[in-house]
Amino acid sequence: MANPSPGNSITLRVEAPSSFTATSELAAAVGNAGAAVTALDVAESHHNTIVVDVTCNTTDDEHAKRVEAALNALEGVKVLHVSDRTFLMHLGGKLEVVPKVPLRNRDDLSRAYTPGVARVCMAIAEDPSAARNLTVKRNTVAVVTDGSAVLGLGNIGPAAALPVMEGKAALFKQFANVDAWPVCLDTQDTEEIIRTVKLLAPVFGGVNLEDIAAPRCFEIEARLRDELDIPVFHDDQHGTAIVTLAALVNALRVVGKKIEDVKIVVSGVGAAGSAIIQLLKAQGAQHIIAAGRSGAIHKGESYDDRHRTWIAQNTNEEGYSGSLHDALAGADVFIGVSAPNILGEEHVASMAKDAIVFAMANPTPEVDPVVASKHAAVVATGRSDFPNQINNVLAFPGLFRGLLDAGASDITPDMLVAAAEAIANRVADNELNASYIIPSIFDLQVTKDVAAAVAAAAHANSAAAEAVAAL
Repeated sequence: MANPSPGNSITLRVEAPSSFTATSELAAAVGNAGAAVTALDVAESHHNTIVVDVTCNTTDDEHAKRVEAALNALEGVKVLHVSDRTFLMHLGGKLEVVPKVPLRNRDDLSRAYTPGVARVCMAIAEDPSAARNLTVKRNTVAVVTDGSAVLGLGNIGPAAALPVMEGKAALFKQFANVDAWPVCLDTQDTEEIIRTVKLLAPVFGGVNLEDIAAPRCFEIEARLRDELDIPVFHDDQHGTAIVTLAALVNALRVVGKKIEDVKIVVSGVGAAGSAIIQLLKAQGAQHIIAAGRSGAIHKGESYDDRHRTWIAQNTNEEGYSGSLHDALAGADVFIGVSAPNILGEEHVASMAKDAIVFAMANPTPEVDPVVASKHAAVVATGRSDFPNQINNVLAFPGLFRGLLDAGASDITPDMLVAAAEAIANRVADNELNASYIIPSIFDLQVTKDVAAAVAAAAHANSAAAEAVAAL
């Protein structure tokens, strides 16, 4: 199922005999090796040779070696150097700090730093709330991880998690002009993480928790929300839930079904699965069966953590206790946030007519999307090389933009639903189809719409709270 991807893009510097067909022969060799050529650039031209930079997408490192071997096998051709374009992008990191104010002379220096800055410090000391307007706090988010659940890579630690957190911060800036900074903590102790984030909180206007393993992530988020006066958001939970709900709203429009009527089977009851179920319930879903490794979650079983207990108490009204595969029979919707290749074609075929399949395990989905599309009306994944990519970048930049603009101190379910509806509404009626249920992540209006919707929900909550306090 693996396809050549820009995530495994390489550039090969190749020396070849000078001829009118040289570049086409190089392209053909790369194509025959299964790679996708994206660029051919003649870097040097000599009387009997040319040097060509061949850029192509591969599937993995082993595939890249096969491409190199295919070129070297051509008569008179020699691969001089191979560059991994992803590693090149990461050289020196993906972030930098740039001052927003000019420091051209003593006058500038006296106001940005000493002695003038002392007056601003004293103003904040007298009124700590002034820090939001007079420092980076008003536009800064901490992207916090302990490296315990990084992408699909598992517990690889804080240093190895840093490239992901840098990327997250870059997305915040690119899509929402939010200044985010990676905070990779060298501890996986729940109390230490909570204490450290609380100590760092004065600098930030919000906290984005990222790639922290369940069930610790639940307690960390809950405690920080209770103990801080800035919004705390676990993107693996709620970002995934927002975009999943947005995609489902539109997928149901495609097949002409209502969320309160459909049978939904969720595979995976960790951070993402738990949050998805809660948001589906908030949107009116009535018939949900959630399955973990040992089968369906149900009231007849006791569970060690409060999240599975909540799922057991709030889903699966009929008390189904069988396997995931059997649960899928007659189901309208499958939502997978679990493990690769756990479904076969026969399982998708057993679902209801006009079924919806969201296979979001990354990088390998729960079922091959091509196979699923033989039987399901709508198929979505977390991958960029298939239609309907369910990607958190549609949610978290706009969400935090709205929270920061509103000066919000908390995140409520109605804000999450508002964000999901804003994303769904970016797909117009005349655009909506089985291969386009979710807008492009490069639709810049998405962030603006999500920010506006979240800010409006935050202001409404604030007004409601003030009205209650006035009674």
